[in-house]
Amino acid sequence: MYTYKYPHPAVTTDCVVFGFDGSNLNLLLIERGIEPFKGKWALPGGFMNMDETAEQGAMRELQEETSIKDIYIEQFHTFTSVKRDPRERVLTIAFLAFIRQEKYEVIAGDDAAKAQWFPIDQLPELAFDHKDIITMALDKLKWKITYEPIAFRLLNKTFTMTQVQTIYEVVLGQTFDRRNFHKKMTALGYIIPTEMQSRGSGRPGTLFTFDEDKYKEQIENKKVF
Repeated sequence: MYTYKYPHPAVTTDCVVFGFDGSNLNLLLIERGIEPFKGKWALPGGFMNMDETAEQGAMRELQEETSIKDIYIEQFHTFTSVKRDPRERVLTIAFLAFIRQEKYEVIAGDDAAKAQWFPIDQLPELAFDHKDIITMALDKLKWKITYEPIAFRLLNKTFTMTQVQTIYEVVLGQTFDRRNFHKKMTALGYIIPTEMQSRGSGRPGTLFTFDEDKYKEQIENKKVF
């Protein structure tokens, strides 16, 4: 039993899960099945239990509401606006995740009526302050993608250079020259050509893979892109 002399806030966790489907960057949302904001879309998350860490709570809520589990998540910010939750004083610890969509089947559960991927530029109206959370997550993503090889978490083991370029363009909001982008990425030394991909009657394209060992050898004190 826990007894406190002074009022104290409740704590929730929320997961901002980005996915890549081969051509678009998407965000995983759930439709709330309970009040407040019943019927509105929100990030997967909920109240943290007394016997778990924030990361454990985030992973539990993500699995309960979307069926996704066993993924890498990282904490990126704590949101503490006084009136962010109409029920009571609640602060939330937000986590980032980057996954390949085809590896996971999304199934709504617990108090989520639905679970669904949305293109990052076509998000519905959101509950709580989740729009602010997503905005900060995207800013974090833009920073991280220039310093860490996070784009490759959104790709299959083998991928095309066009898919890599698509991720960078969508995240950074820029358009890159195809030839220059290809040259710059292959010059890094850890994006390795592996095989040729058939294009019907046209010229076959090259498939690439990310060599994490070479990345670790070369990337110290350098930018990814």
